[in-house]
Amino acid sequence: MPDGSFAHPQQRQFNPYTENGGTILAIAGADFSVIAGDTRQSEGYSIQTRYAPKVFKLTDRAVLAVNGFAADGNMFVKKVKQRLEWYRHAHAKDMPLCAIARLIQTMLYAQRFFPYYVYNILGGIEEDGSGAVYSFDPVGSYEREACRAAGAAQSLVQPFLDNQIYFKNQQQTPGQSRPLHLPLPDVLSIVIDSFTSATERHIEVGDGLEIYVVLAKGRGAHGLESFRGIQELTTTSDGDRVFVIRRELKKD
Repeated sequence: MPDGSFAHPQQRQFNPYTENGGTILAIAGADFSVIAGDTRQSEGYSIQTRYAPKVFKLTDRAVLAVNGFAADGNMFVKKVKQRLEWYRHAHAKDMPLCAIARLIQTMLYAQRFFPYYVYNILGGIEEDGSGAVYSFDPVGSYEREACRAAGAAQSLVQPFLDNQIYFKNQQQTPGQSRPLHLPLPDVLSIVIDSFTSATERHIEVGDGLEIYVVLAKGRGAHGLESFRGIQELTTTSDGDRVFVIRRELKKD
């Protein structure tokens, strides 16, 4: 109308978030952890970049995977690394994995009224040498698990992990017991198969795969010899070790 009024109610809305696709997962072993994520960043049907890492090394015993709103994820990782650097300067050592999990929980909860729109999965080695995985929701609720997937293809990958890691819906062979932890080569095969199948069925997953492997102190690198292009990221020679494996995924 000429006077600026409207015949019907009008609504204005601002949404600061968006969903940038991709998928992450982590699996804990007896003395190792595997954390992986694809590298595609998209919005709707548009691919923004084919290389946007979702998995980040925090220390020689902790790796963080983030998925959701890419801008929030990158800023959150930056802030976590800053807090870990302050701890390292104050205490002359790296923060333990369980303490990093609690730190992430408090940082997320502190932003609960305007949260980081990211789902975090923290994997690494505890002080007793065991592998551990912690999963978080955007406002800080978290728990320790044996495996967890998050992101666009979570509904495809998590049931597969439940079947292969937790042995859900598998009939046990009489007289045989199920292993508490799978060996590293089996876990790596499960991770690769998870992303290969997710890429075939989901348009927001693909391009590249980064697999971080965290090994406990004293554990050899057996199980990694067959992978080409493996790179060690460890900064010390007498502690836990971190490796990264990069592979190609479908790009269509």
